[in-house]
Amino acid sequence: MCGIVGYVGPQACAEILVDGLRRLEYRGYDSAGLAVHDGKRVDVVRAVGKLQNLVNALREHPLPGTIGIGHTRWATHGRPTEVNAHPHVAGNIALVHNGIIENHLDLKRQLAEEGVKFVSDTDTEIVAHLVDRESRAGHDLLAAVRRALAQVRGAYAVAVIDEKHDRIVVAKNASPLVIGFGDGEMFAASDIPAILPYTKRMLPLEEGEIGVLTKDGLQLMTMDGKSVERQPRTITWNAAQAEKGGFKHFMLKEIHEQPRAIEDTLRGRIDLAAGDVFEAEIGIDAATAKDIKRVYFIACGTSHHATLYGRYLMESIAKIQSTTELASEFIGRDPVVGPDDLVIAVSQSGETLDTLAALKVAKEKGARLLAIANVIESAIPRVAGAALYTHAGPEIGVASTKCFTTQLAAMVLLAVFIGRRRGTFEKADAQALLQAFVEIPNHMRTVLGLDDTIRDLARPLAQAKSALFLGRGVSYPMAVEGALKLKEISYIHAEGYAAGEMKHGPIALIDADMPVIAVMPSDRSYDKIASNVQEAKAREARVLAIANKGNSDIGGIANSAIYVPKVEAALSPFVTCLPLQLLSYFVADFKGTDIDQPRNLAKTVTVE
Repeated sequence: MCGIVGYVGPQACAEILVDGLRRLEYRGYDSAGLAVHDGKRVDVVRAVGKLQNLVNALREHPLPGTIGIGHTRWATHGRPTEVNAHPHVAGNIALVHNGIIENHLDLKRQLAEEGVKFVSDTDTEIVAHLVDRESRAGHDLLAAVRRALAQVRGAYAVAVIDEKHDRIVVAKNASPLVIGFGDGEMFAASDIPAILPYTKRMLPLEEGEIGVLTKDGLQLMTMDGKSVERQPRTITWNAAQAEKGGFKHFMLKEIHEQPRAIEDTLRGRIDLAAGDVFEAEIGIDAATAKDIKRVYFIACGTSHHATLYGRYLMESIAKIQSTTELASEFIGRDPVVGPDDLVIAVSQSGETLDTLAALKVAKEKGARLLAIANVIESAIPRVAGAALYTHAGPEIGVASTKCFTTQLAAMVLLAVFIGRRRGTFEKADAQALLQAFVEIPNHMRTVLGLDDTIRDLARPLAQAKSALFLGRGVSYPMAVEGALKLKEISYIHAEGYAAGEMKHGPIALIDADMPVIAVMPSDRSYDKIASNVQEAKAREARVLAIANKGNSDIGGIANSAIYVPKVEAALSPFVTCLPLQLLSYFVADFKGTDIDQPRNLAKTVTVE
């Protein structure tokens, strides 16, 4: 989730661009840069790390000029380095980009055959070269960008300048971009906060739109050149509300960002025609997938719950013995791992100390290593030497939501990749699962549309002293994660259990004051968990079920229900975890707790 800022007008723009980037710092970044047109040429300054490093670089190399673009990068392709930082330059073109280009490998191969020399590892540089190629063919900047993007498949928001024109060309497909209207000046940004101090008149670009910004206004059209007439609206948010996209808390914003985050994690990694997952970014090669005898997951907290799901997939799809363990327990004994094992360390930040220490133990014992993380070049991927990165984007709320679901997505990709290499997952089965997988984000959006219903169901739960979450199969990890979310942000005691274990102890706690939340999609475990829920109901429990739409039996089993779309059974966690997140959020909101920064918790845990 990168940040874009653009300006064209009468003012020197470098300070405006830096100020806009600073207002996007909450999105996270690992490098930043500016490209400014001084009336004769376009000059670029970039720096790795904090924005202050870019400010320092600009003191050494000022950028005079009144037309410019800026960018903060959250790395997806290539390490956080100055050459990988934006803006990217090709010929007299400078370009910034937010998103992922799915067909970047094919385009790079094509350009290389034409003699193009690449200086970065990014997919964005490829787009800059495409625009430059069209520009050298005689097309003006608008036509060059439009013709270049016609060759691109994937998500993008771009802003482009060149030496020949006093304008910025912007375009959008599946990544946010908003235009700001000033008095004799125009702005562009990937998010409203960047330009809110300068104008409140904004126009979000729609999918497939391209525009030309000059100091006199915006010329907007579709990618095929059809003119678009749409009026800007006045933003009434204050700066804090703008950062949160109008949501009350970052956590709620991030819950609603999950469909986009899943799309970004899948983008460019799935080959539906072949029923396969591309090797390029999966973190291990085909030989490793074939040779390993066991998969060993290590993680903590929410990431551990993702590994419980990963173990299920690895055994059911890849047919390989798998186990998962809390990292803190792994390092507390002498684990039996070696060269035949693939040890997968899972951490959102990539810096979790227990997980890092456990990974080092596995490395000393000669195991093959893989990291699943959200932050490129963080400590755990560096030690592992191989990584499958999720593309959740920065997560501000301490209680993880979108980082968790993108970890689930990574588990699916990895299991399919290994299963296909080992011959345990047939092409037709893989095609069916992957097709269902790419449809998951839209099903998630359907669930997120139930927030008013979930808010109403959350109100009585805010009075509870304790709660029990139940699930079976792939729903068991969701029950455990749902309980953790409730504990983390509402401070209500909650436990997640495999439903079959309820009778082995927890049933003693059940009475009329104990709410039971049952995750029970219509899969092969449904009849058994329905029986477990009946046992809880017989002891006067108030049961809230997470069930599939169309299930007419739930009314006789549970006191209330949240109905989610029926999806492929192995993928049901993507739709059942969202009501649990929203339920915890609304309970905490009713209680008035500090949702984004719950007491005693930290985003990155660096103590053992």
